[in-house]
Amino acid sequence: MARGWGAEAKRYGAPIVFLLAVTIAVLLVRSGLQTDSTAVIGTTTATKVTTQASPVPRRQRRFYKLRAGQTLSDVALRYDTTVDALLVLNPRVDPNALRVGQRIRIR
Repeated sequence: MARGWGAEAKRYGAPIVFLLAVTIAVLLVRSGLQTDSTAVIGTTTATKVTTQASPVPRRQRRFYKLRAGQTLSDVALRYDTTVDALLVLNPRVDPNALRVGQRIRIR
């Protein structure tokens, strides 16, 4: 039961044609890139380069919700800061009248 050469050509013909087309396309692209790059080598252009200082990213504000029995000292210790720094960030917070669930800005 010989299938013959024609059956083999049908089976492998399409992949071979595809690989040939891809190879030709790659070679054309490479030659186009090489000719463009050699044309630029002979010419020089003067350009003025200016640099702008990139804006300093602002620190994202972070908050902490107080739990029962916590003080500003506890929050300051937890986030490696001071009570005075927390009071600067939270000017309307009375350290003697803290409530459970109150949001305290830590950054």
